[in-house]
Amino acid sequence: MPPIQRPSVCPHDCPSVCALSVEVGDDGRIGRVRGAAQPYTDGVICAKVARYAERVHHPERLTQPLLRVGNKGSGQFTPISWDAALDLLAERIISATARHGAQSIWPYHYAGTMGVVQRAAIRRLGHLAGWSRQRETFCVALSDAGWLAGVGAKRGLDPREVMESELIVVWGGNPVHTQVNFMHWLQKARRGRDVPLVVVDPYRTATAAKADLHLALRPGTDGALACAVMHVLLAEGLADRDYLAKHTDFSPEVEAHLASRTPAWAAEITGLSVEQIVQFARLYGGARRSFLRVGYGFSRQRNGAAAMHAVSCLPAVTGAWQWPGGGALYSNGGLYGLNTRALYGLDAVTPDTRVLDMGRLGAVLAGERRDLGDGPPVSVLLVQNTNPAVVAPDSLAVRRGLLRDDLFVCVHEQFMTDTARLADLVLPATTFLEHDDLYQASGHTFLQAARALIAPLGECRANHDFISQLAARLGVSHPAFEQDAWALVDQVLRESGQPDADSLYAAGWHDCTPGFARAHFLEGFGHADGRFRFAPDWAARGEGHASMPRYPDHQAVIDAASAERPFRLVAAPARHFLNSSFTETPSSRQLEGRPTAQLHPDAAARLGIADGELIRLGNAQASVLLHARTVAGVQPDTVVVESQWPNDAFIEGVGINALVSAEPGFPAAGVAYHDTAVWVQRVAGE
Repeated sequence: MPPIQRPSVCPHDCPSVCALSVEVGDDGRIGRVRGAAQPYTDGVICAKVARYAERVHHPERLTQPLLRVGNKGSGQFTPISWDAALDLLAERIISATARHGAQSIWPYHYAGTMGVVQRAAIRRLGHLAGWSRQRETFCVALSDAGWLAGVGAKRGLDPREVMESELIVVWGGNPVHTQVNFMHWLQKARRGRDVPLVVVDPYRTATAAKADLHLALRPGTDGALACAVMHVLLAEGLADRDYLAKHTDFSPEVEAHLASRTPAWAAEITGLSVEQIVQFARLYGGARRSFLRVGYGFSRQRNGAAAMHAVSCLPAVTGAWQWPGGGALYSNGGLYGLNTRALYGLDAVTPDTRVLDMGRLGAVLAGERRDLGDGPPVSVLLVQNTNPAVVAPDSLAVRRGLLRDDLFVCVHEQFMTDTARLADLVLPATTFLEHDDLYQASGHTFLQAARALIAPLGECRANHDFISQLAARLGVSHPAFEQDAWALVDQVLRESGQPDADSLYAAGWHDCTPGFARAHFLEGFGHADGRFRFAPDWAARGEGHASMPRYPDHQAVIDAASAERPFRLVAAPARHFLNSSFTETPSSRQLEGRPTAQLHPDAAARLGIADGELIRLGNAQASVLLHARTVAGVQPDTVVVESQWPNDAFIEGVGINALVSAEPGFPAAGVAYHDTAVWVQRVAGE
């Protein structure tokens, strides 16, 4: 019999959250994965998920609990039973709690799955047990702060409105690699119509290569470019002053400030020419229906929140929000209104429980008082949905911390990741095809639910099941631990005024589009007075507000290039990996090749570096050995390394995040992944 087509939803950390159609055979194996006919997915998915059978049936999937038997980091494990593993983990937690208190336990988790129910379990147990809480700073801490400072609500355009746009601007994103669905809609919008595409990105990405205008600015200078564009809009009569008066807090003081942010001023900072800046400003100001797709990449700087705020001001200056296809989309993550308070255990959390910054993992494990406060050292680390030995900044410090003899590390994973190899106990986890869950998206407007399509591989257990069983051993009770995942999906939906689980699943999806007036903030932005903020209340966004600019601006707090470290590093996403996921899939690794540093030809020539030669990138933290590739479309003082390769993919076993500082951005923390100054050296004879 031919395989049956079954519906599912992609769970990976991507704005697209694609609706899927999955081939399922009688043998319990999946075949081809395709995009479903959901109105946004529109039958299109990325190649790596299309090949998901490679991943779910990979011969190296973890299928049984493993206990370390050799030295820490040796990779030597022996199989044990789930009962023995849970007993051991519970005993270590109980013992550490007795010695140091409950806050010595850190449930370290992130977005390996974006499913609401499966992500919630570990947070719920941590809140109920009084363990250290977590400040989530890998992805959107900086961008959220900047967007909310001006807009006040985490939502924006329906991406399908791009079909009505007169100009499309992709700022700080590479949808060809990271949001294939938006690229699909963008190309549909341009097909048969003369719709210009502008891409703002430090290097010529696959998306930038398709643009009519690519602005390859220096990393960390986006705020300067945005301010200079506003300067031109105001100076040349391209601003909608009626809209500014009615819908924003725009003032003579803001205008006087922007009058000083000239294209010449920005050119000096960004590395762009005055002509490029003015060309872009006139193009943007001349299009009433301009669609600004705001990415995350440019916000991963110490000044990322300030830059995001400055960029978010652009459609307010032109009044683009008033028109179909006009305005901006950063994230629709705040659109769905799901009531997850009980699901996450927030109804029982202790307010004074300390909060540890996940981006400061190395420092926390080193016992730095700045990070631990008055609390105890972390004695037990329970890791789920993330691979911090690769993805956390200052990765050599993270490795040292994970290897502490007095730290017990348990990792619940699908593969033997870098982090799992450093653990004391490794537990096998299901993939999304082996459990139920509920999904909301940041890149579109559809709520979706999915059922398990195949049985768990070997002894793999879902997040919710594992955590519920651990809670029982710890004597921690909550109604959610007594229900299965589908019942929790149903409960969340019903308590949120959405369709019940079975109805949602039968329909395939539920569109939460709020309507034109609300989506375009014509009923008011997300502040008490309904006005967009050119002068944000940064104090409401974080404790580091004192250094924030009063008005839209370039905040000069980045790790600037210097004579000793003349290059700025961009550690960008790759097309065939997603953070550190899919790095284990043979086809993805083959397509990506090897870790490579992209350099401008002039910079390479100056340093005597030829294509394919070994080079070393370094700073005070570490150095990394990898191969060079010369590329056009990048500033001569910028170097780009794509993807989060496993550490052992690098020649010396040291990955790119060894160079990235764990110093947080302003004002509310956040990892500055693309804010690193480095030196570059040719490596003769290596």
